[in-house]
Amino acid sequence: LERQLLMQNQMRERQTAMQIAWTREFLKYFGTFFGLTAAVLTAGAIKKKNPGVLLPIVPLSFIFAYQYDMGYGTLLQRIKGEAENILDTQSTLLELPKGPLTYEDLEKIRRSQSKFFIEK
Repeated sequence: LERQLLMQNQMRERQTAMQIAWTREFLKYFGTFFGLTAAVLTAGAIKKKNPGVLLPIVPLSFIFAYQYDMGYGTLLQRIKGEAENILDTQSTLLELPKGPLTYEDLEKIRRSQSKFFIEK
């Protein structure tokens, strides 16, 4: 059991590391896109003398800030803290509908799906 727990924790850590690495890589591309878009929109706003052209920068900046926070900031730590808070103070939100799955429930489902099982 201890080996299984260690293996599950290693897999979780590796998946989290992959998620962070993916976010950091995505941020490089999105950051480039955001920078170019901001420069082009700023130039267009100056040329047309219309500040409304800059409006798309607002949602793009929120996406950029989120991705930066996910890759290099404290977002994962805040998510972890909130998850711990939910586990400690709002555990009723985590209950499964109809309660936890039991062996009898699984057997009932297996029997109903099996074409070859004959009930005695």
